Amino acid sequence: MYEPARGRRMTFEQLLRIVGDEPLFETGLLLAGEEDPATLRVQLSRWVKAGKLFRLRRGLYMLAPPYQGVAPHPFLVANRLVRPSYVSLEAALAYYGLIPEAVYTVTSVTTGRPGRRETPLGVFTYRHVRSPFFFGYRLEEVVPGQRAFLASPEKALLDVVYLQPESDLEAYLEELRLQNLERLDPQRLRHLAERIDSAKLRRAVDIILTRREREEEAYELL
Repeated sequence: MYEPARGRRMTFEQLLRIVGDEPLFETGLLLAGEEDPATLRVQLSRWVKAGKLFRLRRGLYMLAPPYQGVAPHPFLVANRLVRPSYVSLEAALAYYGLIPEAVYTVTSVTTGRPGRRETPLGVFTYRHVRSPFFFGYRLEEVVPGQRAFLASPEKALLDVVYLQPESDLEAYLEELRLQNLERLDPQRLRHLAERIDSAKLRRAVDIILTRREREEEAYELL
């Protein structure tokens, strides 16, 4: 890794060599040498104003086109904006093909504060859950070379039910337009639901699995 000489102000060319093909980078990466933090912050601010960098949050940046080697996947951005968090709800359901609509806002689950982040890459929202409900996610390679924490298909669906009002009603689940339910593992869905003592989750799981059985029967008749 390139290390800038002591006492010198980092140039943008040096920054490009350090960052390489990293889709996102934090200021800690640039301080691996002997850069002065205050001077570096001034330089980063100037490059943001010049349109060479995007600042996503304090300490988190990405190169702007045409300097960008690799574009970051939105799920990776969501993970890095707020820690700890994992992508879930409609964004994950769309990723797995469980709902037909495209989703333009990436929603994640966090044990931290709920909120909304508007960035040059789009809008990211965060829903709060208690620590006992923060499970059922995995590290998924969303595009080659980029991995993000993402709810399993079953947990993404349970997160929707858990966090949305009246989501255990058949009318709501119809409105969600669930599809490809054969991709759900019934045993895993029930197991995850049982980890939280919630009658609402149990009702929703019964409705979802009944619909799954009907879909399977319909396919067999074709």
